Amino acid sequence: MTSNDKNCSPKDFAVLESKLKIVFKDKDLLTQAFIHRSYLNENPHAGLGNNERLEFLGDAVLELVVTEYLYLSHPGKSEGDLTSWRAALVNTKMISSVAFKLGFSDFLLLSKGESKEEGKSRQYILANTYEAFIGSLYLDSGYDVCSDFIEKSLLRELSEIVEKKLYKDSKSRFQEVAQEKMKITPTYRVLEEQGPDHNKRFLVGVYIGSELIAKGGGTSKQEAEEETAKIALGAKGW
Repeated sequence: MTSNDKNCSPKDFAVLESKLKIVFKDKDLLTQAFIHRSYLNENPHAGLGNNERLEFLGDAVLELVVTEYLYLSHPGKSEGDLTSWRAALVNTKMISSVAFKLGFSDFLLLSKGESKEEGKSRQYILANTYEAFIGSLYLDSGYDVCSDFIEKSLLRELSEIVEKKLYKDSKSRFQEVAQEKMKITPTYRVLEEQGPDHNKRFLVGVYIGSELIAKGGGTSKQEAEEETAKIALGAKGW
């Protein structure tokens, strides 16, 4: 069986290669980066495995490239600052956003059911696919090509992260600005709990003094507080 016979993908990955200005020597590696495990349930004879091992490799390459870049380009910054910046760059939300901008959504190989999923589920799939793509690119073209791709697609986001202090979580940012502008530390209260113990949902309010600034929900108190702080930042124009 030839490589082309094995690669029975319904997607035209030449379009993606053209868009990214990257040409894979091994086309199967490129295709496999986009194969979600659910796709193989409906296409057991696809001839390729899912992208999870490539994601495992890509995650390590991504962390090394980002760490090296931050270390070399910001010699005056402390370990704490660099760690916070790296976390803001390699989290699921940021990576999935970058993957979406690159057009990766159009090339995902998913089951019919999984292809209908949106929200956090799609975010995770996109982020994992970005890491799998890096794993494939590393195997196909080596570290330098990977580093160049990551710098162009992801590291360009660093200036906005630093400028807008996006490396700080919303709760930390809201507290910092509230203390600076109003000399008061915000407080959080659980307003409502719904659902059984194994599937609870919390509604939380954040207050400055006695004033309720915003409400937000989540599946844990911590998640709800973070969501509430995010809403509060918008409500106050901070």
